[in-house]
Amino acid sequence: MKITILLIVAYLLGAIPNGIWIGKVFFNKDITKLGSGNMGTTNTFRELGKTAGAVVMVLDILKGTIATLLPTFFHISNVSPIVFGLFAVLGHTLSIFAKFKGGKAVATSAGMLLAIHPILFLCAFIFEISFTYLTSMVSVASMISFPLITILILLDHDYVLGVIGIILTIFIFIKHRSNIQRIKEGNENLVPFGLVYKHQNNK
Repeated sequence: MKITILLIVAYLLGAIPNGIWIGKVFFNKDITKLGSGNMGTTNTFRELGKTAGAVVMVLDILKGTIATLLPTFFHISNVSPIVFGLFAVLGHTLSIFAKFKGGKAVATSAGMLLAIHPILFLCAFIFEISFTYLTSMVSVASMISFPLITILILLDHDYVLGVIGIILTIFIFIKHRSNIQRIKEGNENLVPFGLVYKHQNNK
């Protein structure tokens, strides 16, 4: 019973729509009706500004971290913390507070990684920032970073986490289908910094 309750708590933590609530409370705006309509960090950053985007990113990371640490907090050893993290990811993508819609779970997945393997989280953060700067596209950075982290996990011989990484990588690519199409058409949304953004604005 305790495990079931905590899995529900993990889902509800992940389901907290930080972007939507921050947009409505502090900006009187519905982030789901702005830009890409996504409630995650990138759309919040573009539509509500750097501060709001940074806050949403931190909160979405913490959702994954806290959910993954629930079995540690409540002394549960017969269920992997990864399971609780995955329930948070599920909550983020299918939020009961947002009519079962949600974000792409990049930050929440990173939060799960932070709880399990902080060094790999740091690598993931460096990858994401670096590729975002090089391409000015968070979507591209995420689709490169997830496979790279999964490779590092497999090289570390953590095959259980590696399988999770493969599944999440496939999931991330599926969630970014519309982004892939826009990239092919040459009209993907850019963040207001990085090499590609600077190049386009210097033409």
